[in-house]
Amino acid sequence: GTGVAAILELKNVRKAYDALAVVDDFNFAVNQGELRCLLGPNGAGKTTTIGILTTRVRATSGQAFVAGVDVSTHGELVRRRIGVVPQRPNPDRGLTVLENLLFHGAYFGLARAFTAVRSGALLEQLGISDKADAKVDALSGGQQQRLMIARALLHEPQVIFLDEPTVGLDPQARLAFWEILRALHRDGRTIVMTTHYMEEADQLCGRLAIIDRGKLLAC
Repeated sequence: GTGVAAILELKNVRKAYDALAVVDDFNFAVNQGELRCLLGPNGAGKTTTIGILTTRVRATSGQAFVAGVDVSTHGELVRRRIGVVPQRPNPDRGLTVLENLLFHGAYFGLARAFTAVRSGALLEQLGISDKADAKVDALSGGQQQRLMIARALLHEPQVIFLDEPTVGLDPQARLAFWEILRALHRDGRTIVMTTHYMEEADQLCGRLAIIDRGKLLAC
């Protein structure tokens, strides 16, 4: 071994609905600092796999670990260590951009002063600091996606998960999004993302897990 501890690990993970396995006996690990893609068509089991790792979906059998913590027994601890960018932005639309981040910080028990400073820095880094006091509905799709990244990073997670993050973005917004991900990766962050775009996986990922019909075909 290289001595690098895996930050994410799936061991014989299976998820079945009735008799249908949507994830069937997955074994894979992601190392600290990797940008890993799960590539596969819709319905392949990618979202379910992310769901298990982010504690939203309970595996039928097998074990999943994030930073050494078992997702099925210590979900709360896992949620503190991960940042999740959902498939469709789901900010609180009644709030401004900054308020969304302040509420998220409060949810994680962060001091408000810390959250305010960190929010400002993240909005700056993501190129939307001029939108801090805007209501969410005043943002474009790409800007809302950036807000979701800021929210995911706010509590300094060890791993960031993105589920099909560029679906619905126009080509220019997608390229800008790729640049953001590359910059985060250069900062040493561990990123796991799903995609069904071959080109996206090719452009971004160091390693690739190919999934189809619930089976892990290749890494």
